[in-house]
Amino acid sequence: MELIRMTNITKVYGSGTVANESVNISLEQGEIHAIAGENGAGKSTVMKILYGIEKADTGEIFFNGAPVKISSPLEASALGIGMVHQHFMLVNELSVYENVFLGFEDTKLGFLKKEQMKSKTAELCKKYNMLLDVDKKGGALSVGEAQKVEIIKALARGARLLILDEPTAVLTPQETDVLFGQLESLRDDGCTIVIITHKLKEIKRLCARVTVMRKGRVIGTYPVDGLSESDISALMVGGEVELKVKKAKSAPGEVVLNVSGLNIVKDGKYRVRDVSFGISAGEIVCIAGVEGNGQLEAVRAVTGLDGDYGGKIEICGADIRKLSIKKIRALGLSHIPQDRMTTGVNSQSSIYNNLIAVSAFDSARAGFVRDRKLKEDVRRQMANYDIRAEGIGQRIGMLSGGNIQKAVIARELDSGPKLLVADQPTRGVDVGAIEFIHKKLVALRDGGCAVLLVSSDLAEVFNLADRILVFCEGELTAHITDPASVSEEQLGRYMLGVERIAL
Repeated sequence: MELIRMTNITKVYGSGTVANESVNISLEQGEIHAIAGENGAGKSTVMKILYGIEKADTGEIFFNGAPVKISSPLEASALGIGMVHQHFMLVNELSVYENVFLGFEDTKLGFLKKEQMKSKTAELCKKYNMLLDVDKKGGALSVGEAQKVEIIKALARGARLLILDEPTAVLTPQETDVLFGQLESLRDDGCTIVIITHKLKEIKRLCARVTVMRKGRVIGTYPVDGLSESDISALMVGGEVELKVKKAKSAPGEVVLNVSGLNIVKDGKYRVRDVSFGISAGEIVCIAGVEGNGQLEAVRAVTGLDGDYGGKIEICGADIRKLSIKKIRALGLSHIPQDRMTTGVNSQSSIYNNLIAVSAFDSARAGFVRDRKLKEDVRRQMANYDIRAEGIGQRIGMLSGGNIQKAVIARELDSGPKLLVADQPTRGVDVGAIEFIHKKLVALRDGGCAVLLVSSDLAEVFNLADRILVFCEGELTAHITDPASVSEEQLGRYMLGVERIAL
């Protein structure tokens, strides 16, 4: 039975950018449905319209056959529509049950009915096999636990249609298996689930149907059983995509990065404990682990963003502890940060200004910026990295997440680095862009660059890594010199700290 029908949905932003054009989507009750497409295809926008975050310029939404107006998430929630965003929205200082009922607390005479809220939360957790300590603070939750809380939040508000944006982006294989079991349980209970994802294996494994979008339009809705992973990727990008990276065996040269006895303590707790490793020219070394296990702190130390650490970090033989960011970059460092919007770009500035942020000073003559040369360079980078925009003067924050990511990568790779630190470089980008970025990283390695890759996407880890370092609770639990010798499941056990390899 059809639960939702969206007809002729069109959304045009003030700049004239067409996000959705005459989009038609139908969702059946009790199905798991994937929305797939390239970055900027409009898939997130149309789901935000369904949830009331965005407002369509034209088109209609039908709920159980009746037309409805959804102008806000509150109105969507009243219809039983919930959304779990890729970046969780929990309050660290509040407990699980307080987060679940935040905004619609049970009260009597102005007082919170805490025990009743605790009981309701515990009942929902038990019903959907999402076991949680309801008194645990949001800031103490693991990534997997936080995701469960977000789902329970939606269910507590009566959601019968759940929209999940990249739900497995930061989960281990074991946590992904648990989540899929929970989603299948929700489906069997009559809940409709929509997943926005670029992971083809997950579409094949979990979803009954997939709606593919390209350039703001729906290409079609297909039964997943009738499509291969290659078929889905071809529909998304309009042509064949190589899902496996072709690369020769690495030929490591001189050591470029050397980390010795790294210790980082924050708020009285070890974030990184006694970590040592080196990376040579011509190899890709990947740090794998569930997010929040010290990877970010290690990256901030290696890139000079945080000098408060114990131990020693050397780039090309130079101790970087007392060096400025500018001097560290002069040693040959480039950095693709995890959070592109906070530390990757100035979202309020133009594409031009963001892409020349590194090169403007180097290209200056007699203190004057060579504007014409820089504009030519920016246009070349936009063409080479397929950055889709109205022009170099467009505000970068107006681009899709994938195009912003490609802009960051263009800026950092174009400088010809000796050491590239790439933290989650393909998060939130489509399969075509992933193929492109992976080829760039391998080409950089083959050109003699040392690459430190941080990734929670195990397919990416196995595709790219010459060696794997596994982080768990700030410690190295494994150093895998031959990635082909371990399975995803085995790597997941190292990531969870269930097993360790003596180092």
